[in-house]
Amino acid sequence: MLFGQFVGDWDIIDDRNLQQDGTWVHSRGELHWGWILDGRAVQDVWMTVDEGNKSMADGTTVRFYDPKIDAWHSVWLSPPQGRVKTFIGRKVGEEIVLEGRTPDRYPVKWIFSDITPDSFRWHSEESHDNGKTWTLTEEMKIRRRREQQAQSD
Repeated sequence: MLFGQFVGDWDIIDDRNLQQDGTWVHSRGELHWGWILDGRAVQDVWMTVDEGNKSMADGTTVRFYDPKIDAWHSVWLSPPQGRVKTFIGRKVGEEIVLEGRTPDRYPVKWIFSDITPDSFRWHSEESHDNGKTWTLTEEMKIRRRREQQAQSD
């Protein structure tokens, strides 16, 4: 249930992306999670729009648990960006950490933290010095859709 706990519909309250000039672009959006392949995998769909209502890095992730490595394989697909990213995910303390590489082959971590039944924080960090230091490149604050909160109460 590491990722199964997120099944349902969510609102991305604030998504901030670090730009090359050091400024941040803010967006908002929605996120939908569900079981697929007879409950053997979890898929999510992320959709965001910036302040001008322009579509951002929309995409989908498919994740499945692999008992041979005691971790989750995770594949992010973003047709608008022309990107496919692969990760290995595990629970680390109270967080879920997915580790992979950027398109330029730098280490990257996608981290789910501050997880409650109705909210979580997601952020991405990159290292350009082989893991000695990490730079925050994106951060999202996410809340479960209110109608689902009412149903779970």
